[in-house]
Amino acid sequence: MLPLLVLALSIVAGPMVSANWLEDHLNDPQVRVIHVGDTADYARGHIPGARLVDHMELIRRGDRLAPPDELVRIFVRAGVSDGARIVLYGRSPMETGYVYSALAAIGFADDVSWLDGGISGWSARNHPIETTTPDAGKGPLSLRPASDLVVDSSWVRGHLNSPTTRILDVRSPKEFEDGHLPGATLIHWQDLFSDSQKQTLKSPEEIRALLTRAGVGPNQDVVTYCTMGMRASVMVWAARVAGVKAHVYLGSWEDWSSDRANPIVH
Repeated sequence: MLPLLVLALSIVAGPMVSANWLEDHLNDPQVRVIHVGDTADYARGHIPGARLVDHMELIRRGDRLAPPDELVRIFVRAGVSDGARIVLYGRSPMETGYVYSALAAIGFADDVSWLDGGISGWSARNHPIETTTPDAGKGPLSLRPASDLVVDSSWVRGHLNSPTTRILDVRSPKEFEDGHLPGATLIHWQDLFSDSQKQTLKSPEEIRALLTRAGVGPNQDVVTYCTMGMRASVMVWAARVAGVKAHVYLGSWEDWSSDRANPIVH
């Protein structure tokens, strides 16, 4: 039983992992690393064993997320499998956030960690970089029911006046002024990081304070939206890091504003 116990303990991880944690677990067969970016960025160098996911692979006509069966095929190639701990990193927090939401949409929200500091923090600590491409993953990857982390417009409409829900608009001030959801509070995803370029996240306490300043009460969930779900995905992930229950309206403003029945505040 001891080897099984050691294996179980080896993949204990929260929503954030450090560069040191990841280097210690690179050879763990249950840890799968995903480099979020394009092929040129990936070819310049990536964490050993990391497979590539370009977030554009996940988007279909109308800026909609690909259907679940297509997402499963994409993530199988990227090495995701049942029982794996998935570690994401990329040059763009928004792109990485969108990949996180896509994984949540097929039921894997709780199996994902982000690499604190990204690849710049990894390289700065002299951890290894490689340019070789590992073989595609083989799964198996079972489609699970999506958690309520990812929600749609009907869910949002049903919670517009809920005292237990705070709506966070993760767009620019100009976008917000041009129109927003009723009751929404403007919040900037860049404020989640002590250094957004290096992707160094603030502490959970600092993130909770940021959410409190945005009007999030101690017993409230948050629902985040932006234009097409990318910035909102960063915010929902950070709220999870801070221990705040959160949902992301992945269709976001493009979906909401396309339906004239949805109320808009100017």
